[in-house]
Amino acid sequence: MYYYLHLSPIISNFAALMTLNEISAALLGSARRKALANLASKKHSQIVGAAGSSAAIMLCGLPAPADGSPVIVVGDSLDDAGYLYFDLCRLVGENAVAMLPSGYKRDIKYGQADQPNRILRTEALNRVKSGSLRFLVTYPEAMAEGVASREDLDTATIQIKKGVATDMNELQKWLKGKGFKEVDYVFEPGQFAVRGSIFDIFGYSEELPVRLDFFGDEIDSIRSFNIETQLSEKKLDSVAITADVSGGEGMLSILHFVSDKTLVAMRNERYTIERIKAVASTQISAFTLLTEEGETDAPAALIDADEFARQLKTMRRLEFTAAATTADSGAVATFDFDCSPQGIYHKNFDLISDSFTRFIGEGYRLCILSDNTRQFERLKAIFADRGDKIDFECVEGTLHEGFVDHDTKICVFTDHQIFDRFHKYTLKSERARSGKLALSLKELGAIEPGDYIVHIDHGVGKFAGLLRTNINGRMQEVIKLVYQNNDILFVSIHSLHKLAKYRGKEGVPPKINRIGSGQWEKMKNKTKSKLKDIARDLIKLYAARRDQKGFAFSPDTYMQNELEASFIYEDTPDQLTATQAVKADMESERPMDRLICGDVGFGKTEIAIRAAFKAATDGKQVAVLVPTTVLAYQHYHTFKNRLAEFPVRVEYLSRARSAKDVKAILADLEAGKIDIVIGTHKLIGKGVKFKDLGLLVIDEEQKFGVAVKEKLKQMKVNIDTLTMSATPIPRTLQFSLMGARDLSTIATPPPNRYPIITSVDVLSDETVAEAINFELARGGQVFFVNHRIEGLYDLEAMIKRLVPDARTIVAHGQMSPEKLEKAINDFTAHDYDILLATTIIESGIDMPNVNTIIINNAQNFGLSELHQLRGRVGRSSRKAFCYLMVPYEKTLSSDARRRLQAIESFSDLGSGIHIAMQDLDIRGAGNLLGAEQSGFIADLGYETYQKVLREAVTELRTEEFPDIKDATANEPGEGEDFVADCVIESDLELLLPALYVPQESERIALYQELDSIERPADLKAFEARLEDRFGRIPDETRELLRVPTLRRLARKLGIEKVVMKQGSMYTFFVDDTNKAYYQSPMFGRLLNYLQANPGRVEIRERNGRRSFAIARVATVSQAVDILQTVLSLDAI
Repeated sequence: MYYYLHLSPIISNFAALMTLNEISAALLGSARRKALANLASKKHSQIVGAAGSSAAIMLCGLPAPADGSPVIVVGDSLDDAGYLYFDLCRLVGENAVAMLPSGYKRDIKYGQADQPNRILRTEALNRVKSGSLRFLVTYPEAMAEGVASREDLDTATIQIKKGVATDMNELQKWLKGKGFKEVDYVFEPGQFAVRGSIFDIFGYSEELPVRLDFFGDEIDSIRSFNIETQLSEKKLDSVAITADVSGGEGMLSILHFVSDKTLVAMRNERYTIERIKAVASTQISAFTLLTEEGETDAPAALIDADEFARQLKTMRRLEFTAAATTADSGAVATFDFDCSPQGIYHKNFDLISDSFTRFIGEGYRLCILSDNTRQFERLKAIFADRGDKIDFECVEGTLHEGFVDHDTKICVFTDHQIFDRFHKYTLKSERARSGKLALSLKELGAIEPGDYIVHIDHGVGKFAGLLRTNINGRMQEVIKLVYQNNDILFVSIHSLHKLAKYRGKEGVPPKINRIGSGQWEKMKNKTKSKLKDIARDLIKLYAARRDQKGFAFSPDTYMQNELEASFIYEDTPDQLTATQAVKADMESERPMDRLICGDVGFGKTEIAIRAAFKAATDGKQVAVLVPTTVLAYQHYHTFKNRLAEFPVRVEYLSRARSAKDVKAILADLEAGKIDIVIGTHKLIGKGVKFKDLGLLVIDEEQKFGVAVKEKLKQMKVNIDTLTMSATPIPRTLQFSLMGARDLSTIATPPPNRYPIITSVDVLSDETVAEAINFELARGGQVFFVNHRIEGLYDLEAMIKRLVPDARTIVAHGQMSPEKLEKAINDFTAHDYDILLATTIIESGIDMPNVNTIIINNAQNFGLSELHQLRGRVGRSSRKAFCYLMVPYEKTLSSDARRRLQAIESFSDLGSGIHIAMQDLDIRGAGNLLGAEQSGFIADLGYETYQKVLREAVTELRTEEFPDIKDATANEPGEGEDFVADCVIESDLELLLPALYVPQESERIALYQELDSIERPADLKAFEARLEDRFGRIPDETRELLRVPTLRRLARKLGIEKVVMKQGSMYTFFVDDTNKAYYQSPMFGRLLNYLQANPGRVEIRERNGRRSFAIARVATVSQAVDILQTVLSLDAI
């Protein structure tokens, strides 16, 4: 029976938190340590009863060998080893533990090298050699691969020290001799780059590359740097660079690399040897040989398994297991650690309470481990509100699995197991993986000849390169654009803020404009007036709602806490903020209208469930509105399962339900017997009556038609409304919509989601059969996506041929809604194993049992489509796989290749935000303001559309809604600028020399970034980044860096154009029609300067335009000083 109790203020001052070291010390008393030392000295011993993470604590109790050799800890699989590595790092610190993973992705037979893992392998060997390691954690597949000998490791390593003379040419020669490749920028191991005095190297012994800064022949500084930002992170005094030692002759087993006195601790010796034998007999896949994708000589790195088994028998071995007893393993000594696993409670607090009370009654100490101290508060509050007297000790930091130690009578329980949460480990290689992604994105974003460019004043043209020109004997760089009829426009590098790479719908080229035709200006104005109409409606609706009174919900009950604590994943900071914002909105009298934006799988539905539950506990009904019947069924299951333990009735309405069911549901809804109802637009139709509707949740509002939206507008005025959207809305738009909508963005991915193992493969029988068989063997299901309907049935025939017992079903958008819904529902009910579909599964279908997705012809999908599709798997606590299939005979376009690389190399959830998703941004912008926007975005290009939108909203605010708070207002103390922009022209040599920044596309990107800088702090940061990446800044670049400051000051003074030519500066002002300017203090200051410097300044007037000519101004720095002086003067 549940009682609705309000939560009393939670006591957050716990007694001092315990640490994991204190737990470890309490468990490892002197008697146990003595027994473990005795076992470790034996040739073959075993430990039973080492349940959960007590195994890691037991390993920490083993005596450290005198010769400095580590204990080799062998897990049964990568995941098992990963969790042992996690636990040991928590107990003895990262510096004492290393991981030896496999050097290949997936199976070695495909020969796909995993460079970040190779770093971990090399780093582990170096640390074993240095004697600084206590534990080396590995697993059979990784041990089956040979390692280099100590001698080979020495010859493949070079030591570099700060302050020591080093010949750059000799260093280059050494690196090339060891297989390093010279590149423009370092993104992956095995690369180096030289730019002036800067020398970047990415070796195989550290997870981050290093940057050497030379002064002559001496190394002035050594810094490790971030691959994505290319900026320095940490200063070093010395560094060891190791080449790739993963292949070649003379590879040894890891057992030969370590001392023969080393202790090997394994879960099961027999399994380890059998598994290594199986891997060692691997042949390279015939398909890999055929396509030559991957290292075809990969199996040469495998060791002799029989030799390994013989070598292992000569070493000290320790087997450890969670079982209380084992079959005869041949061990000469056995020790019972006497620990049993933590119980499985499935969030059932009656069970938890009984179990904990029983342990306390039997004299056990109860210790609960968590990385998040808020969990302790939640538990205490739940126990207090239930009236349970349960005292537990709080331990900061967690291990992977809890256990009960019957010897010391201590229960060590983890909060993620109590609340049924998935727990994830991470290896150090994650940072090294971001390189390929960063490079792919950089290349996708770079401007190359032939790209479409939008100039805010002239429209869409084609980029024809960065040219060097001679102006009055000085070199300058300009950008060449080609318009209709081959008209040419040269754009100064000081006007790049007016340019943007055209981004519209993928694969649809824009129309090139004609210079001077006026057509572009007309289109911009038309868009602006349309945008104003839409924004005006939004702002009016928002203002109307602010004056209404709605229902103020009560504060949280203990059940609300219990529901939130039992969320399978850990809340991200964004999720917490969004949840708090929603609850605060609900508790206030004003009707809520909040929009939650977040990527696929970022936990928006969880926030909706929490809000719905809060409304239901206050006796209010909740309507959840979704765009498709399939989604209605999906959400129904999600809500029902999530709220199964609570007294809440959830129902759904859709065309798939019988007339009898619908009638009964409608009657119960009107009678108030249903708390939460989920359905399509029919839910707000005439025939549906609620007893007391308190909350409306709308999923993907942009997918509803106009009539539904109108109805929703009327409802929103006095009912709390929560809207969700999976298309992230760009930051720039969020600001412009302040005052039109309350917005919460969830941009951080859930921390404990499994990454989705992603690989690009050529479509072959072997790969498809293996992927499907693996998934079906673990009881899972598969999505098989094709971009066209016609290919689906051919693929189905292929699957039937390869996996005859697989049950397949086809679904696509041309089927009738009823048939489509039935197909999806049958698949959800696991009547089928494989769903072959078009991209219809992209939108919102959530099936936790589907953990493999195969995308055929992946090169035909956009980046966001691939990302959205991939987000359909990996939604449970199982490892998920995504196969991007490309045809064997087809050469991919460079853009498609980069897209696939970007998506493959970033397998964690959350890459959607990370991948600066262009087409998602575009969709987000269109969705937010209605479907007709996509036409404007196609005409203007995305960046220009944003600029026009910002102008439209700003004009609305100043003209029609002056009382609404402006989120984009100038910073305090800054007055209005009289001019929107200031053009800078000069004959000075202001540029990034080609010797300083060699790559043209990089120079353009830097010019663009510099030209769009507004704030002094950003300019300072840009300067620091430039110096960090390219070395000391040359004089002509230092002058270039003063231009944004000159423009900012000129704009403040009302100057429309600054020309610096032949040693003089000319400042042009607005025309005579702007009377307010000529009467303003700004112009008064300029007059004051004119009077104070009559010999240097003269005033000129031509065609109604006034300007000053100021003599003796040879540099931008002098020009900046003059304008700063003017600003400091009093107005006349």
